[in-house]
This record gives sequence, C-alpha cells and structure tokens, in this order.
Amino acid sequence: MTDSNLLIEIENGVAKLILNRPDVHNAFDDVLIQTIIHALDDITTNDHVQVVVLTSNGKHFSAGADLNWMKRMAVLTEQENREDAQQLAQLMHTLNNLNKPTVALVDGAAYGGAVGLIACCDMAIATQRSCFCLSEVKIGLSPAVISPFVVSAIGERAARRYFLSAEVFDAQIAEKLGLLHEVVNDEVALANKATQLIDALLLNSPQAMNKTKQLIKAVSRGEINNAMRDYTVNLIASIRVSEEGQEGLASFLEKRKPSWVEKNEY
Repeated sequence: MTDSNLLIEIENGVAKLILNRPDVHNAFDDVLIQTIIHALDDITTNDHVQVVVLTSNGKHFSAGADLNWMKRMAVLTEQENREDAQQLAQLMHTLNNLNKPTVALVDGAAYGGAVGLIACCDMAIATQRSCFCLSEVKIGLSPAVISPFVVSAIGERAARRYFLSAEVFDAQIAEKLGLLHEVVNDEVALANKATQLIDALLLNSPQAMNKTKQLIKAVSRGEINNAMRDYTVNLIASIRVSEEGQEGLASFLEKRKPSWVEKNEY
C-alpha cells in the first residue's frame, strides 16, 4: 500500500511504515497524522502482521510539526485547536497501545512530536548521527500532547531539563535517558540490527506478545497488592489454555516450530 506521505510495506509478518516527506524532513501535518492512524487501525486487525516498524526516507527521521500546518493552527479558535490536537493525541494513543510490538528505527534528527512517536514505540534504535529536541517552548508552545509518553520513557527529572531548555541532545544521551534502547554506527548497522530484532520477535507468539504488552502497562503503574496478584494469575491461566498457548507448549514438547513461525516462512 502506498500514500504520497506514507509508504506501507507488508511482508513476511512485518509491516513497515515509512515517513515519506523528505523534502520537508518528514515533518507531519494533520493529513499525515490521519494517514498513520488509518494505517495503524488496519494493522491492528491484520492477522498477517506480527511486528510493526516505523522509519523514514531522507536525511532526517522527522522535523516534527509541519510549518504550514502550524501557520493554519495559529489562526484557528481555541476550540478548533482543541479538535486538531485531539488527532495527534489519537495517533499517540493508537501507537502506544497497538496490539503488536513496534520498533522505531531512527536516522537523523527527531524533533518535537517525532520524539513522541519514538517514545510510543516498544523498541527504538538510532544511528550515532541522530539527534533529538523537544523544541516547543522555543516558539511559545508546550509538548503537551506527547508529554505522557515521553515522560514515561525518560522520566520526570530528565523531562524537567529537556522540556524546559529545548536543548538538542545526541543519540548517546537519548539512550542514557531511556528514549532509545541502542545506538549503532550508521544506516547499514541500523538495518542489520533491525533484522536481528525483527527475527527475534517473529519467533514469538503474537497473542503472548500482545498480552505481555498489557501486562507491562498494568504492573508498571499499579500497586503490588491482591488485585495485582489476581490479574497476573488470571492472565497466565488464560494464556495457558488458549489456542496459541497450547500450540506453543505442544511445539516445545514435540521439538518443532510453532505454527506462527511456520506461517511467516512462506
């Protein structure tokens, strides 16, 4: 599937979403936001997709908000701006809560809302030349919509610095803060690392990965009490008796590949 602003490639269990506005450094506007939301909605119900990769064409990952889009927003009413911001919030929510593992591959600059996209992905790898900036306060704005996801990734203390200073920080700092999981030398190394990671994910049960994403969210934000214990007990019990759970155990005991791996080999 192809859109002028977003390329979508689906092959062997992997959906690759490629930001494709290199002439404006992959800056996003309301049209691109809606396009990505629709793509993610389609992927959610596509049983042929097990892993989602977010990447870009051109010199930079994304410069954040498109200048022409910002100009349009400047002359709208507060209510109209509220409705517009809801779309970006929907994109972040959809990506953050997608029922499949997501991988961000970053090469070049990622500014503003682009940092939010990276924070919403389960895994993020970048090249050494990549740089990051939460630049909103420089132009009198705030990283409001992306803030829950970025603060979750880098923590309150780091957010206080980089939200308020609008400093540009490099890939090594982004890794130290937790925004990135790994930094590699160049585009070739990025592609190689992505292949390794995707291959590992494709070995896993799609249902189990989905349930485990829900598990992480629940246990990382909740109190360790009887309700938490019951949640974890019920989760593993339901997975064990599910179709994929039974297939996974059977394939392990029979020393064969599970059905979800065999499906992606054709």
